[in-house]
Amino acid sequence: MTTEGAALAEFPELRRLVDLRNAGWQFLPVSADGELVEVRGVRAWPDDWADAIVVRFTTDAAGLRCDPSGGVVWERAGDLAEVVDGLLALPAPSDPNAPRLVLRTTPGLWTP
Repeated sequence: MTTEGAALAEFPELRRLVDLRNAGWQFLPVSADGELVEVRGVRAWPDDWADAIVVRFTTDAAGLRCDPSGGVVWERAGDLAEVVDGLLALPAPSDPNAPRLVLRTTPGLWTP
């Protein structure tokens, strides 16, 4: 069985990450001391919009969409399924119904 297959067999909820991957997302596993601690994902849109997700466990996930200036225009935290459902339901940033109101700003890069 493949590593992906083994993970899906043990945690079927991870199929939702496959749904995101099939929608054009890219993922990066994050390890500490040789143990997987979280998975981060991103989907880049034209004109510098971006969607992101972080998953620590099937019951601990968060997703957001940022505008080109780094303003968060949509965010959700909860279990993996509800966060992925929210991300997949978001209209493309170019859609007139896409969220545009900045809820908060992301921390900028600190420079000395």
